[in-house]
Amino acid sequence: MPTSSASTTDAAKSPASGGVQSLERAFDLLERMADAGGEVGLSELSASSGLPLPTIHRLMRTLVACGYVRQQPNRRYALGPRLIRLGESASRLLGTWARPYLARLVEETGETANMALLDGDEIVYVAQVPSKHSMRMFTEVGRRVLPHSTGVGKALLAHTPPEEVRALLARTGMPAATEKTITTADGFLDALEEVRRAGYAVDDNEQEIGVRCLAVSVPDSPTAAAISISGPAGRVTEAATEKIVPVLQQVAAELSVALATSAPSA
Repeated sequence: MPTSSASTTDAAKSPASGGVQSLERAFDLLERMADAGGEVGLSELSASSGLPLPTIHRLMRTLVACGYVRQQPNRRYALGPRLIRLGESASRLLGTWARPYLARLVEETGETANMALLDGDEIVYVAQVPSKHSMRMFTEVGRRVLPHSTGVGKALLAHTPPEEVRALLARTGMPAATEKTITTADGFLDALEEVRRAGYAVDDNEQEIGVRCLAVSVPDSPTAAAISISGPAGRVTEAATEKIVPVLQQVAAELSVALATSAPSA
């Protein structure tokens, strides 16, 4: 799965040309907090970022004052509620940027195309372009589902360490949406191994009987994202899969490049 730049950025390095060092450091700390699950101590941030404690303490005080971080009763720091509005707006924009690529998927495959993100322990759909067929699949933008019964969920979790997958499944449970839903952690981990081997994920009547979904992750996305097509099982056959998957992978690669270059250069 894609990870944030915090895992590869050395905050102690000088800022990029024209950048503001304190601002870059503050965003780096926010990303490190997100990577750590949303709550950390100052010593953990110092160890991972390489910044001295006084610098981190000063930056965190500013973030707390702005509402982007809050200090917990146990003296640890957690991501603050003001980030929610930013995240929701960014998700909407991400869906807007993805729509032309989803439209191309519909044009080339004939099936409904979706984009979804991993938000906490849930999958949230942020964009969709419907098929032109009279019999088509529809997933409401903003809908949230559990990962274990969806193709996008498998695609998004395929490269997550097994212990983290097990912890997520323990938190969410694995209710059966249909008789074909995977309902054991071992079974789901086996499915993720198949995703890694094949390069794409399949929801074969697992979320809804009569519906098949094919999904791939978006490489190097700034946040974990996947795109998919879904349609009636009678159309999304094994033979159709062989033709659809290369299109999915190509569109995902192109979307990845577009997202990486969407920000203006300094």
